[in-house]
This record gives sequence, C-alpha cells and structure tokens, in this order.
Amino acid sequence: MKVLFLSPNYPPEMQEFTRGLAEVGATVVGVGDSPAASLAPQVKEALSGYLQVSLTHGEAVLAAVRASGVRFDRVECLWEPFVELAAWLREQLGIPGMRLETARAFRDKELMKQKVEAAGLRVPYHFRARSEAEVRAAVERVGYPAILKPIAGAGSADTFRVNDARELDAALARTRHVTEVSVEEFVDGEEFTFDTICIGGRPAYVNVAQYHPRPLIARSNEWISPIVVTLRDLHDPKLAGGIRLGLQVLDAMGMGDGFTHMEWYRKPNGEVVFGEIGGRSAGGHLVDQMNYTSDVDLFREWARAVCWHDFRGRTERRYNCAIIFKRALGEGRITRIAGLEGYKARFGRHIVDEQLLRPGTPRRNWLQTLVSDGFVVVRHPDLDATMQMARAATTDITLFAGG
Repeated sequence: MKVLFLSPNYPPEMQEFTRGLAEVGATVVGVGDSPAASLAPQVKEALSGYLQVSLTHGEAVLAAVRASGVRFDRVECLWEPFVELAAWLREQLGIPGMRLETARAFRDKELMKQKVEAAGLRVPYHFRARSEAEVRAAVERVGYPAILKPIAGAGSADTFRVNDARELDAALARTRHVTEVSVEEFVDGEEFTFDTICIGGRPAYVNVAQYHPRPLIARSNEWISPIVVTLRDLHDPKLAGGIRLGLQVLDAMGMGDGFTHMEWYRKPNGEVVFGEIGGRSAGGHLVDQMNYTSDVDLFREWARAVCWHDFRGRTERRYNCAIIFKRALGEGRITRIAGLEGYKARFGRHIVDEQLLRPGTPRRNWLQTLVSDGFVVVRHPDLDATMQMARAATTDITLFAGG
C-alpha cells in the first residue's frame, strides 16, 4: 500500500497521522512546502520519500508526483485547505477515494448546506454573497441576528455574529479580504460536534463533544477560557437527534472512507439543526481528546481505515474528557503561571495532559489560534466531575504576560 500524504508535517497533528500510516504498514511519501531537513523526527522516520513542492500549485504537485515514478494506491489529506487538491490528484492519477465534486461540497458551505437541505434535513437559512451589496441583501432576508462566515473557512476564523446595522458595517470592514461569505441564520442553542471515522460511509468510530461556550462566543471574548468536552454517554437522550442527524448527513454528502468533523446545534425546544461538516479530522487537539476518551489511537486507526478498510481500535467510551484553553493576561512574554501547582495537587490523577506556555515564551495571538497560550486536559468517568475540574481550571489557573 503506497500512500501519498499531503502536508505530513503541518499542522502538528499531521505528524501523528503520518506515524499512523507507517504503523499500519503503508509506504508513505509526503509532499509539502517545508524542506526535508525541517521535518519532525517522527515524520522523517515514517516517510519513505518526500517531495518538496508548494501545495498551492496543483499542477506542480502533479508533475512532481508523476516524476517520482511511484504508483500510488491512495492520496490522503487531513488539512482543510488542501482536501480539494487531494481529490483532484486522485482523479488525475486514477486513484480511488473521494472525488473533487464531493470534496468541494465538504469545503463550500453553500454547496454543503444545499446537499444537506436537499436530503430534507434542517439547516440554517443561508445565502451566498460575493459583494457588500449581496451581503446586505442576504442579511435583510435572514434577519438579525445573522452570521457571516467564509464559504471555505475552517473553525471560527473570520466569522461574525451581527445583531444590527452597526455590527454589520464592522463585520464587513473586517472581512473585506474574504472573497465569498455565507450569510446564515443565527441558531440559538447548545453547540456539539459529531465526529466519525468512516469505512464506506459507515462510522466505525463515533464521537460527540460539546463546546462551553459556543466557539463564536469564545472567539469574541479574550477573557474566556474555552472548554471542549468529549461526552462518554452517547446514549444520552439529548444527543439522539444530533447523532441521527449526523448519520443522515454522511449519506447526503456521499461520504466514503476517513475522518469527518461535523458541528450541530440543539435548540432550547429540542430541535436539532445542522451547522457544517468537514471531510477531515477536527483540529484543536480534539482527536487527542477522543483518544483519551476511549484509550485508543485514532491516528493509527484512521490510517487502517483508509488503507485497509479495517478498524481495530477500542470503541468503548470510558471517560468524559475536557480540554481547557488558557489565555494570558497582558501582552508580550509569559511572566508567571499562578495556581497551576495547586490545581495539580487537587486533580493530579485526572490530568492527562498539560501544555501551558512557560515563562519567557511569547504569547500567541488568541484570535488566530484556538490553542491560545496552552491548555490542560482532564478526564473522569462522571460528567459532573469532569466539568467541575474543567471549570476550576478556568478560574484557578492564570497566566500573566508583560514586557
């Protein structure tokens, strides 16, 4: 099994997927922008070859692949910007897997919602807009509050809720660099994920996580320490509608093999509404959380699924697992961390990871990365206990920056 893997070194979680491919017996050739010398050690160990070429130039990638002389069985990519490139390469090289038309629908939020809507499923009211005039016309039809988001964006980047004309003006000023936006109804409710590893469109592994608060709120308020918790009990009645919706969306989108990451809303009246779906793994260390939830290695099991149409990982959900992202007070470099040692003394055996920036490290731009200035991960079989630990991390641990 020879696999061409796009961007094996970045974002950092791609390094684990590269490892996973090698561990299930694939011969892996990577292609990316970085020099081979800059690849992480485990990536170098996992790769049998590497093509340095800009992923933004599809024809150059195709030429490099053909010049390599390797006859590939799979082309894989889990980084959102190049999912369509992977599909195009499959078509050009005659390799099975997701085709370009399907990949485009996973990327283009309007095409995506049209396909889901055509299957009779509830989506937010939505319109495509390519100019300021089209945005204003769409908002008039949707009504306030409305959401503006990039057609092909990921996460909550360049996404804004607008409550009135003044906020709409401000959002338009901040999205002038975005060529196309989706103008959508704001759906008031709790926000969850529906994550899968699929084989032939059927989930071999399913995960549901909940955001506290919703990402749009967390991305709009620097003082918030966002929490994402993977839920142990998928038989909770309040999740049933969202899981059923997720399975129907997979059918509507024509999913084949690999990871998916969907977001959905549960309104106060119990109605579930589709948000969006990506034909790739979630970012923000959610795959790590899923691993901690089931004591499994989904980096490897994804590789097994796409290479061999097999899944051998544990599917039992043993824990709820919460990640808490921290944002430092002040600007410049981290100067100190308050409360961490006390938190560890209180909850130590339930802490499975902690990667807060240490003193002397420059602060990250919280608007550009969910990870912010680091995170703490805790897990517990009981959801209330998990949330108690997570909320304690939001209040009891503080990073300070200055200089």
